[in-house]
Amino acid sequence: MSLAPRAVLVHRRTEYEELLARHGTHGQAAFFLSSRGRSIDEVHRRHDRTQQALRQVAAAVPLTWRSSRVERADLDRFLFAPQDVVVVIGQDGLVANTAKYLHGQPVVGIDTDPGHNPGVLVRHRCADASALLRAATAAGSGTEELTMVEAVADDTQRLLALNEIYLGSPGHQTARYRLTSDDDTGPDEAQASSGVLVGTGTGATGWLRSLWQERSSPARLPAPCERRLLWFVREAWPSPTTGTTKVAGELERGQALRLTVESDRIVVFGDGMEGDALQLTWGQSVRLGIAQTALRLVT
Repeated sequence: MSLAPRAVLVHRRTEYEELLARHGTHGQAAFFLSSRGRSIDEVHRRHDRTQQALRQVAAAVPLTWRSSRVERADLDRFLFAPQDVVVVIGQDGLVANTAKYLHGQPVVGIDTDPGHNPGVLVRHRCADASALLRAATAAGSGTEELTMVEAVADDTQRLLALNEIYLGSPGHQTARYRLTSDDDTGPDEAQASSGVLVGTGTGATGWLRSLWQERSSPARLPAPCERRLLWFVREAWPSPTTGTTKVAGELERGQALRLTVESDRIVVFGDGMEGDALQLTWGQSVRLGIAQTALRLVT
């Protein structure tokens, strides 16, 4: 007997909730903001809109379904099931934060603050939740398969990301490693830099685009569903023992960027989630490339 679908509502603490956690009361939070030239009124209104959205989406879950909620901080401890329909309620970045923990489950993005968020990944309104939930489980429903990037270490640690994966020193100091890619014809290169970024088409609206523009790169930015990645080395330092000839490139299906660590500690994290990072040490290697898993975003 198959289980009924489960709607998993993903959200994050609002700024108002974080202020209350830090200052204890509404009055203390209001005083703190006023001392910095801000009013708590708009913060509280955004909080109310988010809570209303959560209630409205929860009410839209079919009566025969199961449902659950998970806060952003608990994503790395939450067990998603194959039958889940994931509803991300909030900002575009929350979809990226969630994507790395999924394995093909359909994702519905609900924008709680239309006009304030870009709406690249949270494309829908609360009023559409009921129809979207049913469509997500229907055969032939409309979804986009957004390309993801993965890092796989030699000790089998694995990390997924929707926007980009960053490799570097945990203290944002100099990272030392040896680098090579599948399209290289020469030997690997020892480098000292402030890190390496490997990004997708979805990430091409953020950090990846910033590096692409800074370098005046001739490479074409990938589209979100395109099976292609771009990578850049940040601030590579030339010295008698480190080079700067391999600082950018593209990765297509089946290709990989490989790094061997030559520092005491290097971290690898995705989509800004530094708290859930791979920890690598001297002599370990990591492979970065296109993930087999894609994010199924309901359109």
